[in-house]
Amino acid sequence: MSLVEMHNIHKTFGAVKALDGVDLQIDAGEVVGLVGDNAAGKSTLMKVLSGAYTADTGTVHTNGKVEMVYQDLALADNLDVTANIYMGREKLAGPFLDNKGMEGEVRKLINRLRIDIADIRQLVATLSGGQRQAVAVGRAMAFDAQLVILDEPTASLSPEAAEHVLDLIRTLKGHGIAVILINHRTDEVKRVADRMVTMRHGKIISDAPVGAPTCDGLSH
Repeated sequence: MSLVEMHNIHKTFGAVKALDGVDLQIDAGEVVGLVGDNAAGKSTLMKVLSGAYTADTGTVHTNGKVEMVYQDLALADNLDVTANIYMGREKLAGPFLDNKGMEGEVRKLINRLRIDIADIRQLVATLSGGQRQAVAVGRAMAFDAQLVILDEPTASLSPEAAEHVLDLIRTLKGHGIAVILINHRTDEVKRVADRMVTMRHGKIISDAPVGAPTCDGLSH
């Protein structure tokens, strides 16, 4: 069985048909680029997959935990790296927060994902854009996600910071974690993805391996 199987997904908002009979399959450890114009339905489809939205009709089967990292990252600038990764899911030692235990787990996680953050007690407000994105991904990974959805993770980053995010995606793949990368920058998608899925008007119009003649970007 695939990690994710979505069949005939429909979703409307009032008179707007956001998704119109979408089928999508994702395998374990696969990196899939999801591209298309702003109103194509990419984020809506991923919100259905992550459980944030319920499809009007259609079926969604997942064989593992799915986490979505939204474009705004939803990080708390006034908290440190560890507190952000465990935010809302803190570990306790008796009646108290298990700060030592959480910090130990975060250090292991950062080392495993090769995230370049020297001090996990550092406030998130002081981190670079690429480091903030890495913390958001780390939060998803801390709770055993088998699929991480990244919504425009490089949109506001410098080329150097964007490269760190692409390296992080490669690392996730190396650990057998599937990634869906929503991105307008098809050149970046082609550098890390196994497949590129193109959406338009709530439908998938192309689904092909990167490098295949039928692999469609935003050239239409």
